[in-house]
Amino acid sequence: MATAGEIAPKFALPDQEGKVHRLSDYRGKWVVLYFYPKDDTPGCTKEACSFRDEKGRLEQMGAVVFGVSADDTHSHGKFALKYGLNFPLLADPAAEVIKAYGAWGKKNAYGKEYEGILRQTFLIDPTGHVARVWEKVNAEDHALEVAQALEELQRV
Repeated sequence: MATAGEIAPKFALPDQEGKVHRLSDYRGKWVVLYFYPKDDTPGCTKEACSFRDEKGRLEQMGAVVFGVSADDTHSHGKFALKYGLNFPLLADPAAEVIKAYGAWGKKNAYGKEYEGILRQTFLIDPTGHVARVWEKVNAEDHALEVAQALEELQRV
């Protein structure tokens, strides 16, 4: 798992419109990279809408937001359109970036254990280092939590 203080794993992934985003394209900005299990599911929708609603505040602090899941660009496009999502959703169907960040692991639902995408967020600083990691995320209030952490980090 990528941890605070380490150089963030590189990525180059397409968004819902087919545009490829690379971490290196955002050097000099804060990057909020959040991993979520599946488009248009209850928890993932709450989390995405939370980031949609906080995007302006995060941008004012010099941050860009990316959601990442293993869904394809077509699925991301439908999800973004349905909820008016105003930031890129990155498609990682092979889960290579998901695994590079350590956002893949054992999950438990209804007593069954399986492997899948873990709801985790990484705040990457303008130099490309991981500044903060959230391993356990409350989907509904998470974007606010990230914005508050970014404010704290920028005060230091």
